[in-house]
Amino acid sequence: MKAAIVGLEGPELTPDEISLFRAMPPAGVILFARNITGPRPLARLVGDLREVLAPECVLMVDQEGGRVARLRPPDWLGHPSAGQIGTLYAGDPEAGIRAAWLTGALIGLDCAEAGFDVVCAPVLDVFAPGGTEAIGDRSFGTTADQVIALAQAMAEGLLSAGVQPVGKHAPGHGKSRLDSHLGLPRIGPDADLAPDIAVFSALSTLPWMMTAHIIYAGLDNRRAATLSPTVIDGVIRGSIGFEGVLVSDDLAMGALSGPVAERVRGSLAAGCDLAMHCSGRMEHTSAVLAAAPELSAHAVARMAAGRAMAERCRLQLDRAALLADRAGLIG
Repeated sequence: MKAAIVGLEGPELTPDEISLFRAMPPAGVILFARNITGPRPLARLVGDLREVLAPECVLMVDQEGGRVARLRPPDWLGHPSAGQIGTLYAGDPEAGIRAAWLTGALIGLDCAEAGFDVVCAPVLDVFAPGGTEAIGDRSFGTTADQVIALAQAMAEGLLSAGVQPVGKHAPGHGKSRLDSHLGLPRIGPDADLAPDIAVFSALSTLPWMMTAHIIYAGLDNRRAATLSPTVIDGVIRGSIGFEGVLVSDDLAMGALSGPVAERVRGSLAAGCDLAMHCSGRMEHTSAVLAAAPELSAHAVARMAAGRAMAERCRLQLDRAALLADRAGLIG
């Protein structure tokens, strides 16, 4: 398999995509709203993907709750944002932690039943005053302790449903004043990154993490974290101590420039296990898979460890009971 996660064009797997994936199989596919039109079409799409892709290939989805959700009512459950859960925690920490776990478990159940292996949540970013609203209520709060408590609970809930959580965006997006979908944020050399790094360190045993497309001038004055061996080796793998699967944020985002193949090679050379490109456009997907090498032995082992963790943590969950429990805590 190629060391890449790619998107799809639409709600059905096209003949060109089938041919491409058979010739150059990706390590994963991520689905978005454009690919998800209802439970039955999604089940057909997942079935078709499973026929074409390698058994070890992962299917991923962004499903944080709040405004970042690809599975939406009325076909799937709606979920509170991290910010709502953080507000609950501020008044009643025990209730907030319980709501975070329940939300993770309920999101996990929906995603597992739909055929996903990996859920791109929770957000580990500590939100700073004046930070971009691209993070905003996607963050559990403004202090490291609060984010650690709630993100850990949500991650444990996701794992209890048998899906693998992805902590994002390492080593911390909360201080950015610019949306990395639109441009390249820069955090100055005097910024105190200790709270941000503390959160990622506390959750370093997660099976997956995602990098941030941000220049941290105090760490690497020239390259975004996704493209920086200094940040990945020295901070994410070093100070934070993360040993799981490291995936880039979407390489199609406006924070990065240059040809698609250059972005892919740059992120992998910097230390990412997987390069993710989500546009779904055939010319982009072909370029990504052509540029990506085969998965490294380290990446294969890390992906296997993530699958094993999810299986080990899976519980028998009662959806109705979980919903009733959460309804008593938060809307």
